[in-house]
Amino acid sequence: MNGADKKHMHAALELARKGYGRTSPNPMVGALLVKGRAVIGTGWHRKAGGAHAEIEALNDARRNDYNIKDATLYVTLEPCSTSGRTPPCTDAIIESGLKRVVIAATDPNPKHSGNAYRLLRKAGIEVRKNILEEEATDLNAAFNHWITHRTPFVTVKAAMTLDGKIAKENGESKWITSEAARRKGMHLRNGSDAILVGIETILADNPSLTTRGGRRIAQLRRVVLDSHARTPLDAKIIRDGAANSTTVVVLKGARRRSVVELRKRVMVVVAPARDGRIDLKWLLKRLGKENVSNLLVEGGGEVNAAFLNNRLAQRVVFFYAPKILGGSRSRSAVGGNVMINPKEGLRLSAVDWCRVGADLLLTARIEND
Repeated sequence: MNGADKKHMHAALELARKGYGRTSPNPMVGALLVKGRAVIGTGWHRKAGGAHAEIEALNDARRNDYNIKDATLYVTLEPCSTSGRTPPCTDAIIESGLKRVVIAATDPNPKHSGNAYRLLRKAGIEVRKNILEEEATDLNAAFNHWITHRTPFVTVKAAMTLDGKIAKENGESKWITSEAARRKGMHLRNGSDAILVGIETILADNPSLTTRGGRRIAQLRRVVLDSHARTPLDAKIIRDGAANSTTVVVLKGARRRSVVELRKRVMVVVAPARDGRIDLKWLLKRLGKENVSNLLVEGGGEVNAAFLNNRLAQRVVFFYAPKILGGSRSRSAVGGNVMINPKEGLRLSAVDWCRVGADLLLTARIEND
């Protein structure tokens, strides 16, 4: 790999990360325009419907009166080749007279994948691809999953003691982990389209399920699994002024009067049942159609187990506090029944451990195949 190509692509990836929490349902993309040894233009995709990163970089160079002919463009995702909210980036690249385009990752959409390579090469532009591909693909893991499966990329997040407990028997659980871990958890929320909890979390903690300290454009959507419509009308998610971002999911047999009252305040979705519970596969398909590409599950042990047992999650993010709670009746991060052969368990890959304040953070992908 050309050392300069790698260096400039690293810079383009850093630009792409500036779009964290702001571009959905589009991916995060960064671009860098280089001529000789000088960077003459930079850009990143700032929001859905806005200019793409390549156009931002080209415009940046022009604003500063650079001659972009025969320059090299570094971009973290294959440029678009069809019209959507914006014109095709491939057309703008070809018209700009660029000599070379270096691309990190191929467009995951099978309808468009590889089209840009063909068009650019046909126009006489040198194309290099797969430069820092793994890093670029991981950056847009949620988008890549959503565009190919049309369901959200699901992250199960939990904060627990070293013995896997998230609460005492009575549900008391406030602040198991450190302030640093809680800030990290808030960062996860800032990068998600929606957060999902169960009714027991609402009843026990009355959380607001909001974000703080991020640069989000859209409001975080809040989804509550509430089979029997028990969400109190004075819950924070109902009364906090952002009720239009709240969705309560119930079953057909839920108490009619409660459903009527909830519908006056929030969106209520009646889901089909599977084994007497809300059909999560159906719900994920619905959320995917509504452009939810990145779903953060912050439920209790039963909700976590429902997603993990049914192989509906793609990632786990577990915070471990240096504490031991004990107690056979204390609540575990993953409840429910034993999933599969205990010798195998749920297999994880791309496992990463790091310290966050006084706590340990485990991030891993789930092998669902």
